[in-house]
Amino acid sequence: MSLSVFELLMLVCFGAAWPLNIYKSIKSKSTKGKSLIFLFVINAGYICGIIHKIVYSFDGVIFLYILNFLMVTVDILLFFRNRKFENAALPA
Repeated sequence: MSLSVFELLMLVCFGAAWPLNIYKSIKSKSTKGKSLIFLFVINAGYICGIIHKIVYSFDGVIFLYILNFLMVTVDILLFFRNRKFENAALPA
């Protein structure tokens, strides 16, 4: 088992985008520009990475997969919150 520097860098790069996405979701209170399917596909990829790390190649990189998964999950939850705000703002 050896740590892959490139896998680590990939996850750091991908992970750097999620805090900004989360911030924008909180501030905008809107689902505009968000794709729920995209977020679920990204999380499915992180789950596959976590399973791979557990089964074949366990190392510290698993924590980046978990962190990224959690950040995308937060963005998914914010999507539902924001959709609720949007529906409440619709005229009756």
